[in-house]
Amino acid sequence: MSEVNPKALIEAAREASKNAYAPYSNFAVGAAVLLSDGTVVTGANFENASYGLSLCAETVALAKASSEGRLKDVVAIGVIGGRMGHDDTAPVSPCGRCRQIINEAAQLGGRDLPVFCGGATGDEIAEYTLSQLLPAAFGPRDLGMA
Repeated sequence: MSEVNPKALIEAAREASKNAYAPYSNFAVGAAVLLSDGTVVTGANFENASYGLSLCAETVALAKASSEGRLKDVVAIGVIGGRMGHDDTAPVSPCGRCRQIINEAAQLGGRDLPVFCGGATGDEIAEYTLSQLLPAAFGPRDLGMA
């Protein structure tokens, strides 16, 4: 299993956030997903004029990992966010929907994933486990799949 480097995950998420398509909120989010072999898969938020059709960065990154057959291989995730063009240093954590999406990978992989959160800029990194962010989560295990 690959060693988790929170700072590297946050930096990869920051780099991914540069590709955010966020013309409505002007809030760029980036995510970096670490796989068991050390591969890092990234994603950025992708907004839509019909707001409900927007995709969060975490969803994009995890969908990319899943499309490669690697959803069970997720060992950690880094997330950053902030207003475009601002010096937002406060860590941003995944929204509720993304916590549920992350839970899918966590349960399939049999891990309580570490989630590292950062701001668009700055050095502060908040560290959580998914079970802290989403206690008593419903997922594949409840359906007899994990």
